[in-house]
Amino acid sequence: MTDHFVSVAREAHVATVTLERPDKLNALTPAMLEKLEQIARDLEADTATRVVILTGSGATAFCVGADINEWAALEPLDMWRRWVRRGHQVFDQWARLRQPVIAAVNGHAFGGGLELALTADVRIAATEARFALPEAFIATCPGWSGTQRLVRLIGASHAKYLALSGTRLSAADAHACGLVHEVVPREQLAVRAHELAREMAARAPVALQLTKQLVNAASGEDSAATLEAMAGALAASTQDAAEGIRSFREKRPPLYEGR
Repeated sequence: MTDHFVSVAREAHVATVTLERPDKLNALTPAMLEKLEQIARDLEADTATRVVILTGSGATAFCVGADINEWAALEPLDMWRRWVRRGHQVFDQWARLRQPVIAAVNGHAFGGGLELALTADVRIAATEARFALPEAFIATCPGWSGTQRLVRLIGASHAKYLALSGTRLSAADAHACGLVHEVVPREQLAVRAHELAREMAARAPVALQLTKQLVNAASGEDSAATLEAMAGALAASTQDAAEGIRSFREKRPPLYEGR
């Protein structure tokens, strides 16, 4: 099903989300951001989906970032509210998705496209893929956490090199600096992504999701929510928690035993 240039396909426990605007190199519009948010909400609530693949359509680009025609005419406050802030909210939602996410980078990942790939847990790139933060060429800055997640991933020095020079990094160089985990020929990209997704989906899903949250917390991604969620789940599994609910329903003081 394709809607607002984003499609979702499901096979067993794997969902594949594809940016479907190849004639515009999968450049993101406000409608696409809204659709990505809706898909993230749906996936968060979908107990059948254990792994998500995120990719682009066409042979040239994964995503070249924000569509300049969509935001160039915005007033500064609208730019902040409707574009930068909104994009951050959507990308944060993807980065914190409970399921493991694999970005299958089929081509250019520039600007916001690179930032979208950074929300994934694993990145596999086609040999022809290129990575860049070209915002300085049009007198702006990375706006969707390119200066944050990228630094945590590859370090400040590499991130500065990309952001300040606008250099297009090859897939091989991206692999060497830790930006991507695997590089494969383009014709094998989808096969490899689905192979890895099926391997992950065969593991215990809750264990994978908890592990992802723990690693995210260690890197500064939503650490407070992770700690509180796990503490709450542990507390809810105790006999004291059951006693607390019983005593509330029976309108009597609880008798806690520390178990």
